[in-house]
Amino acid sequence: MKQRCEWVGEDQLLMDYHDNEWGVPLHDDQSLYEFIILEGVQAGLSWLTILKKRKNYHLAFAGFDPGIVAQYDEKKIQELLQYRGIVRNSMKIRATITNARSFLTIQKEFGSFDKYIWQFVGNKSIRNRWKMLKEIPSKSVESELMSRDLKQRGFKFVGPTICYAFMQAVGMVNDHTIHCFRYEELK
Repeated sequence: MKQRCEWVGEDQLLMDYHDNEWGVPLHDDQSLYEFIILEGVQAGLSWLTILKKRKNYHLAFAGFDPGIVAQYDEKKIQELLQYRGIVRNSMKIRATITNARSFLTIQKEFGSFDKYIWQFVGNKSIRNRWKMLKEIPSKSVESELMSRDLKQRGFKFVGPTICYAFMQAVGMVNDHTIHCFRYEELK
C-alpha cells in the first residue's frame, strides 16, 4: 500500500488528485488559470468540495478559457448564481471574471502567465523536506510577494494563503511529506 500525505485520507477523488496532480509542475497557462481560480473559490471550504464541483466549473467557465470568461457580463453572472453545480457566491463568481481580465493583461505583458508566475520561485520548484503535515506552512515569503503583486494587477481572492495553496497545487512548491511516495517521484 502506498504511503501518502496525511491530508489525503480515504476519499478516492482526493487520492487520485494527490497521486496524479498535486505538486506536479504546471506550465500550461489555461491550467494555471484553472488552479488560481479553484484555489480562490476554495477559500472557506474544503478542497474535496471543490474537486467534486470541478467538472461543473469547467462547464460554467468555458473550460477555464480566460479569453471567454473575461467577456462574461451581468446576465451571465446572474445565470451562474443560479447554477447549483458551482459555489454560488457572487464575489467569487465576479472575481473569476475579473481575474480572467487581469490574467490576459499579464499574458500580454510577459508573453505568458507561466513566465510571470514562475518568477516568484526563480523558475524552479522549491523542494521542502517536511516530515509531518503540521510542519507545512500556510504561506511563505514567495506567496506573500505573489499575493501582493497579483492584487496590484487587479486579481481578487489571492491572499498569501491562497497563493501558497496554488503554489503547492501547480508544483511551484513540493510539499509532499518525505514519507509520501510522491515526494521522491517529483524531485
